This record gives sequence, structure tokens and C-alpha cells, in this order.
Amino acid sequence: MTRTEEFEDLRPLLFSIAYRILGSVAEAEDAVQETWLRYEASPTQPASAKAFLSAVVTRISIDVLRSARVRREEYVGPWFPEPLLTDPYQDPERSAELADSLSMAALLLLERLSPLERAVFVLREVFGFGFGEVASAVGRSEAACRQLAVRARRHMDAGRPRFDADRTEREELAGRFLDAFRDGDVDGLTELLAADVQLVADGGGKAPQWADRFSGTESVARVLARLVSLFVRIGAKVEPHEVNGQPGAIFRDRDGKILSTWALDVLDGQIQTIRTVNNPDKLGHVGPGADPWAALREANQARRPTDPE
Repeated sequence: MTRTEEFEDLRPLLFSIAYRILGSVAEAEDAVQETWLRYEASPTQPASAKAFLSAVVTRISIDVLRSARVRREEYVGPWFPEPLLTDPYQDPERSAELADSLSMAALLLLERLSPLERAVFVLREVFGFGFGEVASAVGRSEAACRQLAVRARRHMDAGRPRFDADRTEREELAGRFLDAFRDGDVDGLTELLAADVQLVADGGGKAPQWADRFSGTESVARVLARLVSLFVRIGAKVEPHEVNGQPGAIFRDRDGKILSTWALDVLDGQIQTIRTVNNPDKLGHVGPGADPWAALREANQARRPTDPE
């Protein structure tokens, strides 16, 4: 097998490692490309291409994350990871860990860890690397990596999100929710919301946004009613789609351009959290993006006196 073939075989794994460390599709793809350049330039063939490439992409991702944190602290409003529609890496033996670690809720928990803790947790707990491989990847002793893993696991377990275990039930409830939204059935939407439901939007200052966060059934239902009205006026389409391993949707304008993605946390037969990514800078990899401000202007121009404010 040539180096190119080895690398392409491992590319899905490398991207999945980098994405979980960085929370950014674009940055993960750049990290993978830089890994290839270093591999191509290496004068020697490593004993294990998987171990070598995983270590390189991890080190690159740690460096990128350290600089990215400054930008994220200056980010306008809530920061969410770039939505990922499909994880390219599949491993039946670790399917549960892979799915759990991909959710928006889990990635936001990972943001609380230091870059080293995050890298150790991803390699050890998500992908099942041995501590020797983890130590080599992050440039620390095995003993130090064990301590980092314990601290990271403690933080993650303390805030670990809960989801309904039955994926079919989650998808069925999410489908009912999205159908109600599509049909403009506000009462149907409301009855599916948990009492302490939250709607949180990432617009990054580059998309219309009334507030960063809405909490409680009444408040969220009122926002959804307004959104239903806005989307109907511009002929928007709701496309159910898994987002970061959770039920969700892609919202498109009448021309099929991306307006936003939604990820839904479902527990105990109700919608617990709605996370929307509206920042067009984070949606380019999903497809051609719509102009959110133009969409809002069109919706306002088409507003009828009876429409929700």
C-alpha cells in the first residue's frame, strides 16, 4: 500500500479526531491536510501509520485550538461547533462513544477542558487509544496522561448530557416537532416542549437574532410562532436531518440555500434543547448559503397585520 493509499484509508479517523478537538469542520479539514503534508515530507516510514498520523493531527489540532480560544472568547453571542451532518469515521466497536461525543451538548462540554485534557479525552475515551499512544501524541508521560484523562472524565461525567436511549423514539418525536413547525401548528409544537426547554442560537453577529437564549415553554413557543410565520413568508423548507448525531433539521430558502441548522436534544418524550446555527460562516460546508438579512427583509415586507411580531 502506498503512502497516499494509507493516508486516504485513515483520513476519516483523522478528521473525526480533529473535529472533536476543534469543533470546526474547516479547521479539522485544514489539520488533516497539514498532516498529509508532514507525512508526505517525512523521510522515514513509521512502524504504524495510524499511530503516527493520529499523533500528528492531534498535535496540530492542539496548537490550532490554543489560538482559536482567543477568537471564541471574542465571539458575538453563544458559540456552537460547526454542524456536522455525517461522521465519516465508523467503528461498530465504539459506535456509542462516537455518537455521544459528536453531539452539540458533548462538544460544548469539551470546550470547558484545557486543550491537553480535550485531546487526551478524545483519543482515550472516544477512540480507545492506549495510554502509550496518547502519551506519544500529546508529548506527555503516560502517568501525566492518566491524570489528564481522570480530570477530563470527571468534568465530562459531571455535565454529561442525557438523551433518550431509543434512537427510533427520538427521531419519531423530532419528526412530529418538525412536522408541526412545517404546518404552522403552534399548539402542536408547544405540547412537545419540556417545561424548562431552551432555545439557543449561534448567529455570531452575522445573522438576525432577537436574543441569545430563550427558556421555558411559553417563551420558546412564542419564538417558534414568530419563526414559523417568517419561514412561511419566504417559502422556506424544513429538511429533517441528523445533526451531530442527534435529530435535527436543515432550513433552506425557496432556492435551496442554507438558512440554518437545528439540533434537538430529546429526553423523556419532550424537546429539551433546540440549538440553532445561523451564522453563515459556519454553514458553507453544508451547502450554498442564503443571505439571512435579505431573508428577513423579504419576510418583513410580506408581513400581514395578523402575523406575530
